[in-house]
Amino acid sequence: MSENLDRVDRLIIDELVSDGRATLATLAEKASLSVSAVQSRVRRLESRRVIRGYTAQVDPEALGRPLSAFVAITPIDPAQPDDAPARLKHLSAIESCHSVAGEESYVLLVRVESPRALERLLQEIRATANVRTRSTIILQTFYDR
Repeated sequence: MSENLDRVDRLIIDELVSDGRATLATLAEKASLSVSAVQSRVRRLESRRVIRGYTAQVDPEALGRPLSAFVAITPIDPAQPDDAPARLKHLSAIESCHSVAGEESYVLLVRVESPRALERLLQEIRATANVRTRSTIILQTFYDR
């Protein structure tokens, strides 16, 4: 699909990644196109699911979840069904779940209130998905695109 994106499409995408609230007028100015031409391109990118949505980036600390960690999970029994993502989806502290290559099967990004809350979450992850966990606490995030 990326071969179908020209320089202007990429410029529009880069601007929207940087500022999801950028106006069509702003995008038109940066792309040196008319507002209607940019609107047409944005709609096409949305319909092709290149642009999958617009979201607010919220400060986890403001939500009372200052502790972030990566949690790698591995099934205890490799013969069991590989359904950990579905089993864990209801846990709101899990922000994202990624299938990975390597020793672990998945890596989760979690955000919690405290070390004690992380400990409880890890216990729940282990019990719910029948997995082993390995955690890495995030000290600082330099950028998150």
